Amino acid sequence: MIKVKGITKRFGRLKAVNQVSFEVKEGELFGLVGPDGAGKTTLMRVISSLLNPEEGEVRVFGLTAKEREKQKDGEASNFGYMPQRFSLYGDLTVLENLLFFGSMYQLQKDIIIQRSEEILELTNLIQFKNRFADQLSGGMKQKLALTCALMTRPKLLILDEPTYGVDPESRKEFWKILYQLNGDGMTILVSTPYMDEAELCTRLAFMNEGKFKALDTPTGLKDTFAYQVWEVVSEAKDPELFKDVRGIYDSSLYGDKYRLILDINMEAGMLIEKQLENKGFAPLRLQRAVPSMEDVFVMIAGGEG
Repeated sequence: MIKVKGITKRFGRLKAVNQVSFEVKEGELFGLVGPDGAGKTTLMRVISSLLNPEEGEVRVFGLTAKEREKQKDGEASNFGYMPQRFSLYGDLTVLENLLFFGSMYQLQKDIIIQRSEEILELTNLIQFKNRFADQLSGGMKQKLALTCALMTRPKLLILDEPTYGVDPESRKEFWKILYQLNGDGMTILVSTPYMDEAELCTRLAFMNEGKFKALDTPTGLKDTFAYQVWEVVSEAKDPELFKDVRGIYDSSLYGDKYRLILDINMEAGMLIEKQLENKGFAPLRLQRAVPSMEDVFVMIAGGEG
């Protein structure tokens, strides 16, 4: 469905995307994860033909960007693109935005209205079709942007951090829609900053500094995680308690619980107990934990190894 080979995109001296190659197969829900500035948006814009790379090649449906430009409108609209920021017209109603967007693809008005009704039902926006876009909540605006991207009934959907800044409940609703679309056969490429969303993808690529650092299924990434993860409960509440301890690569404090990422070869229990003892504390609970996507992300983005 998507084949990316050796893509490099520069902005001045900065290589926003640096020799990236990967493939999105038909029917996948492929996730792209990485910190701000990793190059995710640039890569998606290159794939969507909004930017031209200096090196490499992108093929979508087996065609390059130039080859797709020569297609008929109906064939060229086989994929929808939803940018990171809401870019529709706030002084138009939900339905008016859809009518405008559909007309840009030269769809007939009766077809636009029919499809609008269907998609608004899917996204639970049907009761708000006469509301101005500016009066929608953040989550509803993202649903409207998705609705517009679905107007042409694309086979491929590309979404750039579609739920960024949206409340957790709206994010869940949005991903239920994506799962339904994917279950109906739509191929989806989506970037996200949220690890719970990354867990939902068929395959996942971690991107940092313009390059892919890992590419696998969520389960595969966790199964090959080359570190120990431990959870510690004690009376200590100092976020810096385990900082600069040799063999402990990352520590986070959540309420009364520390989550630690350690060297795989360390005697972790003894090391943790010793550090607590040195600071005048004893562990109330100490146990090894299953790695999460958050743990994987932390170590790929900025940890050891």
